[in-house]
Amino acid sequence: MTETVSCVTIFSYLSMDFETLARLLACEKGDVAFFMIHGGEKMEKKKFYMTTAIAYTSGKPHIGNTYEFVLADAIARYKRSQGYEVFFQTGTDEHGQKIELKAQEAGVSPKEYVDKVAAQVKEIADLMNTSYDHFIRTTDEYHEKQVQKIFKKLYDQGDIYKGYYEGMYCTPCESFFTESQLVDGKCPDCGREVQPAKEEAYFFKMSKYADRLIEHINTHPEFIQPVSRKNEMMNNFLLPGLQDLCVSRTSFKWGIPVDFDPKHVVYVWLDALTNYITGIGYDCDGESTEQFQKNWPADLHLIGKDIIRFHTIYWPIFLMALDLPLPKQVFGHPWLLQGDGKMSKSKGNVIYADELVKMFGVDAVRYFVLHEMPFENDGVITWELLVERLNSDLANTLGNLVNRTISMTNKYFGGKVTDKGVTGDVDADLKAVVFGAAKAVDAKMDGLRVADAITEIFNVFKRCNKYIDETMPWALAKEEAQKDRLETVLFNLISGIEEGARLLSSFMPETAEKILKQTNGGAVTDKPEILFARLDVNEVMEKVEALHPAENSVKEGSAEEDAKEKVIDIEPKAEITFEDFEKMQFQVGEIIACEEVKKSKKLLCSQVKIGSQVKQIVSGIKAHYTPEEMVGKKVMVLVNLKPAKLAGVLSEGMLLCAEDAEGNLALMTPEKEMPAGAEIC
Repeated sequence: MTETVSCVTIFSYLSMDFETLARLLACEKGDVAFFMIHGGEKMEKKKFYMTTAIAYTSGKPHIGNTYEFVLADAIARYKRSQGYEVFFQTGTDEHGQKIELKAQEAGVSPKEYVDKVAAQVKEIADLMNTSYDHFIRTTDEYHEKQVQKIFKKLYDQGDIYKGYYEGMYCTPCESFFTESQLVDGKCPDCGREVQPAKEEAYFFKMSKYADRLIEHINTHPEFIQPVSRKNEMMNNFLLPGLQDLCVSRTSFKWGIPVDFDPKHVVYVWLDALTNYITGIGYDCDGESTEQFQKNWPADLHLIGKDIIRFHTIYWPIFLMALDLPLPKQVFGHPWLLQGDGKMSKSKGNVIYADELVKMFGVDAVRYFVLHEMPFENDGVITWELLVERLNSDLANTLGNLVNRTISMTNKYFGGKVTDKGVTGDVDADLKAVVFGAAKAVDAKMDGLRVADAITEIFNVFKRCNKYIDETMPWALAKEEAQKDRLETVLFNLISGIEEGARLLSSFMPETAEKILKQTNGGAVTDKPEILFARLDVNEVMEKVEALHPAENSVKEGSAEEDAKEKVIDIEPKAEITFEDFEKMQFQVGEIIACEEVKKSKKLLCSQVKIGSQVKQIVSGIKAHYTPEEMVGKKVMVLVNLKPAKLAGVLSEGMLLCAEDAEGNLALMTPEKEMPAGAEIC
């Protein structure tokens, strides 16, 4: 059932916040946002149905898995703030051979095993303050019943047939592959070992719908995002020709039985993918709920890039066979990697969300995973980088700004300020940044560029900090004649902070709420609350070591061998004198922008802030860092190297790196927070 909002003249109320305006119009806050976005016109309130991939219950999800919950939640919250009626579904995928084996190893039944892991998944989703509307489990009775109906329907209409499968099988991925599809003899999806297998199975006639799917992808460029994922699916799978898909198994029992042939269980992907429709009330017999009629097709499936094939080839074809509309968009986000690669328990590099939250708090972790993940390339997480971001962005840029502004408001005006209208030269630029941010954030979020949206919000806070430096409220306070100007400055600061906080509420909801309660439209609290306390990286790392003492002792078990491997001897160069060394000028630089050098396969061009100067430096590190990873890094720079052109681009210095025996590079960065321009001596 669609909702509408009344058509009234709104322009005189534009200075009010959504809560105040909602009270005047006697409607919900989201309705007001929607109403304002559409220029005060009477329009239907739009639905927005989005899903995450359901988490596989083979074990406790790490922070890379958890990132997807947080990303989806940020999008859902933002859509609600725009007035959309959002339905956000997540859940767990609980069948398959891998689960059966894990349960056997644990000495419990498969159901007991998945009950425990599903509870962990839900606890972590709740811990991260995700606002999902429905949490589905594929062991839910209603889901299993519909999967059986769907399988029978597809069989009866000739899309599924019985045969035999012989090929190479990857147990972790629950997938068969031909020899030609393997990469170096291993699974093309996860890189693990595969085993030869042959069994009776039911197959789905994929080729029957392939041309129709190709046409849909070509005529709906927004369907698969980013574009690189679309190209991969078309060139590697669809255009070469689809093979029929195995959709049942007989070699294990932990799955949904095919009701008309009970020795078969439904192949995990046909089971798992259909959660997106069963969870909102799809019924294969034509008795689907009103909720399904309202919400399908999905507006967004948010998934990891490793399962893009299943969601953009198998899933659309299943839907075509069921005569259902296709989802509007599938977004395959990149991975969040530990510092030394993809997280896995075998590598001993797994980081869990609950551990991070204990150390940094929920919103700090939300900020990091959302801000540090590029749109298309993999992001990197380390404990040290988390500390750096918390100290620089959250404690300094945001927390210190709020603290200073509230403290000055209390000190100079007893905790309450209004706009006295005494403007200065810098006010216009501040207001342009502050009140232009919403439009910029909208544009980024429309393209699902969440990290960029957060950057736009923090530009507001950075501009407010600069405004303090420009107006120097402490100096204005010394002159009675400047009292109204001082009050206007503080009012402008509070307005800027509140606008930034409102925009931030989708990404860091608890922090935004704390800020708005403290600023309160210019009637601030008596004492500012510390939003984020600065942390010492060494103390944090000591706590991290204490989290996993057993793992650390295992790693240290072969210390002698490891030490030998980690030591590198290089050919010594000729000695230099101290006078030679004195000629070289080393300083800390901050990379403020970076891009690829188009004519080169290995060069990146960085803009490096060194004190008050910005130098352009070209480096051969493209194989080791993306431009997005470079921005914001503090690096060691040889400043007085004679300028030279590399691939036609001027380079005015050198970034210093370390290199191991395999040719891996690491930028040299200061151990502690240092300002750009600090001398290295």
